[in-house]
Amino acid sequence: MSQVQNTGREDPYTRLKHLGIALPEAPSPIANFVTHVREGNLLFLSGQGPQEADGFLHSGKVGADVSIEDAYRHARLTGINLIAVMHSALGDLNRVKRVVKLLGMVNASPDFGDHPKVINGCSDLMVAVFGEEGRHARSAVGFGSLPNNITVEIEAVVAVED
Repeated sequence: MSQVQNTGREDPYTRLKHLGIALPEAPSPIANFVTHVREGNLLFLSGQGPQEADGFLHSGKVGADVSIEDAYRHARLTGINLIAVMHSALGDLNRVKRVVKLLGMVNASPDFGDHPKVINGCSDLMVAVFGEEGRHARSAVGFGSLPNNITVEIEAVVAVED
């Protein structure tokens, strides 16, 4: 792992350490798909959820039985899992040129409207780990259900450099 990328930004591994985050193994797919696909200089990450390193999945309906604060933490955990997939796919997080786009899906009650506040858990993490290169375009939307009743699912598009 290099300490400084060509842009002079702080090493993402150093930032993770300062945040007290140890990257887990990249979660395995739950169905017939792969965790990522690279096309040119873009890395497309399949949706990840709030899975703890021991496999526990946070579930429930945001706005009903899950608070915004808990769902924010679940979105942050999902972001950690996305970063674990980036590391697994690239071998070095310093190859991340920019987080381009996130799609954040919230398992929400019909009257819930604070989807952006939930997905900020992931967005805030991306900026904390990648600095300005972590700022991204984003959608944060509500769904009537998600696989295994998880609280959030987030997918990402990342620009990479060789």
